[in-house]
Amino acid sequence: MKILSIDLDRCVGCQNCELTCSFYQIGDFNRERSNIWVSFYPEDRFIVTLTCVQCEKPACMTVCPNGALQRDPKTQAVVVDENRCLGCRMCMQACPFGNIHMNREKRVVQKCNLCEGDPKCVRFCMGQAINFVDVDDLAEGKRKSLDYRLKKLYPVLGSGAEK
Repeated sequence: MKILSIDLDRCVGCQNCELTCSFYQIGDFNRERSNIWVSFYPEDRFIVTLTCVQCEKPACMTVCPNGALQRDPKTQAVVVDENRCLGCRMCMQACPFGNIHMNREKRVVQKCNLCEGDPKCVRFCMGQAINFVDVDDLAEGKRKSLDYRLKKLYPVLGSGAEK
C-alpha cells in the first residue's frame, strides 16, 4: 500500500499542495476546500503539513453508520462514497488526526483519496516535501533521514561509525 509521506524539514510553506488539491478535487483554487493543509507557527519558525494518513485500521470507517467510507480496491485509500454519506460527521470525530472535513455545499465529508493513485500534491510540491511511498519503505526512509541529520549535527558519530 502506498501513502503520502511528508518531510516537514523540506516544506517551504508555499501551499501549492493545498491549491493543487482543491483544483483537482473541486475545480477551484480554494485552500479551504483542500484535503491537505499547511499550518504556520511563525513564533516557533515551524510549518506543519497534514493530510489523511490512510490508517491501517481506520476509526473513520469503523464508526460510519452508513458504510460511506471504504477502502478503494485499487489504491487502498480510504475514500468517501458521497452517495452514502449522511453528513453526520461521526468520522470527523473519530479521526485522531482531524484530517476529515465537511464539504458544506454538498453536505458530505471530504478527505484525501490519493487522487486515485496519482497524488497531484506530490507533483507540485516545490520543496519536494511530499512523497508517495510504499508504507513498508517508510520506516527505512525515516531511519536514513535521521541518520543523515545526526551525522550532520554530530560529525563525531559519523566518523566513529565508519571505522
